[in-house]
Amino acid sequence: MKSHLAVARPGEFGVLRLGRIQLDPPLIVAPMAGITNAAFREICYDHGAALCVSEMVAAGTLLQRQRQALKITEFSHKEPLRSSQLYGVRPHQVRQAATWLVRDAGAQHLDLNFGCPVKKVTAAGGGAAIPLRPRLLQQIIGAAVTGAGPVPVSVKIRLGVSQNLRTFLEAGEVAEAEGAAAVVLHARDADQLYYPEARWEAIGELVSRLSIPVIGNGDLFESADAVRMMRATGCAGVMVGRACLGRPWLLAQARDALQGRQPGPDPPLAAAAAAAEDHCRRLARYWGSEALAVRQMRKFVPLYLAGFATAAPLRDALLKADSIAAWREALGSTGYDPTELPSAESRRKPRLKGGGEPRLQRVRLPQGLTLATSSLCFSLAKHRTTRLSLAARTTAAAGNATVRASG
Repeated sequence: MKSHLAVARPGEFGVLRLGRIQLDPPLIVAPMAGITNAAFREICYDHGAALCVSEMVAAGTLLQRQRQALKITEFSHKEPLRSSQLYGVRPHQVRQAATWLVRDAGAQHLDLNFGCPVKKVTAAGGGAAIPLRPRLLQQIIGAAVTGAGPVPVSVKIRLGVSQNLRTFLEAGEVAEAEGAAAVVLHARDADQLYYPEARWEAIGELVSRLSIPVIGNGDLFESADAVRMMRATGCAGVMVGRACLGRPWLLAQARDALQGRQPGPDPPLAAAAAAAEDHCRRLARYWGSEALAVRQMRKFVPLYLAGFATAAPLRDALLKADSIAAWREALGSTGYDPTELPSAESRRKPRLKGGGEPRLQRVRLPQGLTLATSSLCFSLAKHRTTRLSLAARTTAAAGNATVRASG
């Protein structure tokens, strides 16, 4: 791809508006369980993301004030915008949890999870299974919008459960009718997990169907991909997920490309190792435990060092380290080439288990909700909302102040 084609033209992409929030660049980091805590989000903001969404928190556990749920909802004072992803299957719990997140945790944006493909989530009727029940989908979105008040609520979905049961168009229309500020589409089915290639054309199809912003997600490995997705689909913004794990500089590169600047190069091994150490130190502050931070970094070390031919001794030493002091010793003494650049091929390789594997998983659904029967229930006309239209909501909220995030 020619370099000038991989960079936006002046003014090509506008500001992404989510209610009273304005995102420039239109670049969001996806919620990822066990990853997007406050420490990780700080890193993403520092590298140019306009919005970083927290790990998913379950409404029920939050209302019970469970320790883990409360920890997930913690924000850093360094975050310019505070965003939480909420999950729930009971509308009244979702409404109460949304109110708590806004009022007590200080969230400025909420995202609803209707795309999680994890078996224990879909088996309970949650995540990617919820759009199979349009009335419940409508009730949950409406409850969250009501509970959040003036704070914008986005909805994250997949294409459907499988290629034989696609629900994204109907789910997007329900979200818009219920007052959602935007829809995020991961352009794969739930049974595909993270393979094969995302169907970007479906993002464009949803864009043509809705008047609220559509945010594209899936296969954003390089800065050029963000530009290509927005051009190909007409989406209002992009959401980067696994590709930025161990590669936070991807966000800076994508920011520059979306704003019309030539992205910088990937950093050498010494800089990648220093970024990993910075991540470890931030985790230690977040958890209040150096030992826990070092243990958690064992899943990130291979990601930061991926694509470097001379990094094996350093990787082994860091994986064995039990303290930040041991990290410092490894970084200072282990034989590796600090000037080495990562291979170009490593940019597009799966960053975690489940990506790039040519297999489908069977999506577990609750008893009574099967693929055969659920397709018969999806009649949007039966579930047209009588709530305020999006236009009415926008008018009612016109007096709210605007919050702008710039990368």
